Amino acid sequence: MARVTVEDCIEILPNRFELVAVASQRARQIASGSPITVSRDNDKDSVVSLREIAEKTISAETLKEEVIVNHQKYGKADVIDEEQAQIGASEAAEEMANMIHEGVKIQDEDDDEDLNMMEFGDEDIADLDD
Repeated sequence: MARVTVEDCIEILPNRFELVAVASQRARQIASGSPITVSRDNDKDSVVSLREIAEKTISAETLKEEVIVNHQKYGKADVIDEEQAQIGASEAAEEMANMIHEGVKIQDEDDDEDLNMMEFGDEDIADLDD
């Protein structure tokens, strides 16, 4: 039964590796209590999932998307947050570069001294590192 089912599924999903990923995703769903769309006929969850794919009672494309989402390390919100952080960091760096270029005085919060960025020499930078 399983060999015939796999051969039927290959017509729908020609890539065997993709078929295995999709069928195992569906088998996990069945094992966790998802209702099946074909008769069980005393078959295991993996065979039932293959039969569902072969008979097109379940969408293979939907299962593929679920496999991808389950294996992603970061969600869409995390990617957006990282992009916004990079944009914010690049804007801050650009603003600081403009201030240095223009020789704008910056208030030092620790010493309350005005520091002119144009007057820094190598010795002054070495002193700041200590």
